[in-house]
Amino acid sequence: MLSVSRLSPLPLARSTLDRATERRVNPAWVDARWFDPRCRVLVVMDGKAPVDPSGTALVYTSPSRLGEVGLAEAEHYLLGLDGDGVPYFVVPAGPVPDDQTRGEIDEATVLAAVGADRLVSVRDAGHLLSDRDAGVFVHATALVNWHANHPRCSRCGAATAPSHGGHVRECPECRAQHFPRTDPAIIVLVTDDQDRCLLGRQRSWPAKRFSTLAGFVEPGEPLEHAVAREVREETGIEIVDPVYAGSQPWPFPSSLMLGFFARAVTTQIKVDEEEIAEARWFSRAQLAEAVRTAELLLPGRASIARALIESWYGDELSD
Repeated sequence: MLSVSRLSPLPLARSTLDRATERRVNPAWVDARWFDPRCRVLVVMDGKAPVDPSGTALVYTSPSRLGEVGLAEAEHYLLGLDGDGVPYFVVPAGPVPDDQTRGEIDEATVLAAVGADRLVSVRDAGHLLSDRDAGVFVHATALVNWHANHPRCSRCGAATAPSHGGHVRECPECRAQHFPRTDPAIIVLVTDDQDRCLLGRQRSWPAKRFSTLAGFVEPGEPLEHAVAREVREETGIEIVDPVYAGSQPWPFPSSLMLGFFARAVTTQIKVDEEEIAEARWFSRAQLAEAVRTAELLLPGRASIARALIESWYGDELSD
């Protein structure tokens, strides 16, 4: 059986805010937080948010400045409170489904209003941020994506409205409540009896991009079965001993990545030729050399895939 350590704190699995789940059900309490003079607002546009010149801190604004970019009446969702009780909200600046009142808002206008010079995605900057900002950014991205993709009731088709601080959408017609969707997906680093790791490249990726194998968990499927099924389907490799290593959200748009290590009992690769273009076994020396010569591009530093690979490798790998 594999013996592995849990992954160290993952870049997008860090958070310091109290989500105030019991208090956010009270709309008056949420409104009071919005009008708190200390309130900090993160504006998210097309999956990106403003950062400072160093790229290591988010740039927040206040509710009073949102009118400068036409967002005074925009939906706002509570992210939580810090240790001093300072409330944090997110406001989406991109297109809103079924909203015919909002005009086009460009990136330059958003940047000028919040006093920043660029927008970045959590995928690119999550690993550079503080625990607080990383948690704020990933939570904000996930909430904004959910609201944008689920504006109508799945029962009756009526337009819904946010409640519970943005963590529920309620239907005014049939009274149904709709909750944010999270899609569980396994992601696994497979090793063989020579301690080589198995990496694959999806057809949709750049020619040199390789990563660990991953896939969504099917209804009624145990995680361990999903690990074995995905590896078999994508590469023809049979595995045993899947060992859970850690998880982190991946809000593109709504995944929760559940990381595993597993041991291969076969080594002959046969890719599925639909999702996977190629898969290869790498020793540590081979992987390091492929990265050094740019023969292989690693997944980004904010990803759990990168953490799984570097945990097996035993050190950080330079891009």
